[in-house]
Amino acid sequence: MGIVVQKFGGTSVASEESRARVVAKIVEARQDGKDVVVVVSAMGRKPAPYATDTLLDLVESLCKTLPARERDAIAACGEIISTVVVAAALEAAGCPAASLTGVQAGISTDSNFTDARITKIEPRRILEILESGRVAVVAGFQGTTEAGDVTTLGRGGSDTTAAALGAALGADMVEIYTDVEGIMTADPRVVPEARFQDTMSYTDLIEMANQGAKVVHLRAVEIAMHSRIPLAIKSTFSDSPGTLVADVARRAVATFAPPRVVSAVTTVSERTQLVLSGDAYSDTGSVLGVFSTLADQRISVDMINVFPDRIAFIVASREAADAVATMKQLGIDAEANPSCAKVSVVGEGMRGVPGVMAKVARALHDAGVRVLQTSDSHYSISCLVPEADMERAARALHSQFELEK
Repeated sequence: MGIVVQKFGGTSVASEESRARVVAKIVEARQDGKDVVVVVSAMGRKPAPYATDTLLDLVESLCKTLPARERDAIAACGEIISTVVVAAALEAAGCPAASLTGVQAGISTDSNFTDARITKIEPRRILEILESGRVAVVAGFQGTTEAGDVTTLGRGGSDTTAAALGAALGADMVEIYTDVEGIMTADPRVVPEARFQDTMSYTDLIEMANQGAKVVHLRAVEIAMHSRIPLAIKSTFSDSPGTLVADVARRAVATFAPPRVVSAVTTVSERTQLVLSGDAYSDTGSVLGVFSTLADQRISVDMINVFPDRIAFIVASREAADAVATMKQLGIDAEANPSCAKVSVVGEGMRGVPGVMAKVARALHDAGVRVLQTSDSHYSISCLVPEADMERAARALHSQFELEK
């Protein structure tokens, strides 16, 4: 008898009807002979009464400068409520269950409140619950410091909890249940021709997450890849098999098929390009000063291009004004180009393959899309384009690499 970890998101546990589907998925896994550990998110989204943002608003209306430790203490409550509600639904269906907070589940973290990282898991109590024939229902998104303070793992942290528990327990599979049927070749709201993918590699999913896709949290995929535990991305609301994310060697393939050079197109909107010009950037210390200062202000930068006479990078548009002000404090005038979007092609198969950039350039040229800046890695090529052209650019790239087939 193996262990399966099933994670259910906020929409999956938000209503009585959706919770009935959750219970059915859990019972089905037990009938297949599996011990089941369930990880749950807070119920629903703002303004639902127990949603994380609703709980945060409750205290932030009293104190806008609430310390991060206190924010985590209340933010963790939504998941705890979900564990008891789901455990109660299982008990009502004749399936014995026990709820656990992150602390009770043995999840230890560092003390980086609101974005903590898991440092250790001692799953003794989870194993005791499973050995007694019950389902362990664990609060996602949370853990505890050595000092005993509650921490949260950042947005999407319940995925990370599920993957980390899967690794600690040596699970056969981690199933991430959400409101979509799997991972698509592009955001269907941007590219209507996008299709679901039956399988994909850890590397491709990590690169998709790095380039803005939000189906699964990046840290969760990294943990699964390191532990070599398969991930299944499924919908709570259908019986679709979803997308299996695993080692290529673990995927059953009836006939040989060469890997796709590009497996997906991702998009990120609301970006602002910042260009810093001058003759000081031949000095490595000046470059270090720019990015160190931005890091100190917790401003995240992307698509960094450094030249002897200028630096170009992008930030989220909501942080652009702060970034410009920060540069001004350094005596640097920053040219801000708002209303940009990042469009990326992602694929493990592009490594070492010549001509991928040429195809990207051809597709965007033929679509009449101006490229403002580029960056690349072994597994992705990103182009900064005017935000008004984002959809056109994404559809052109999706078609160029025949991802609709």
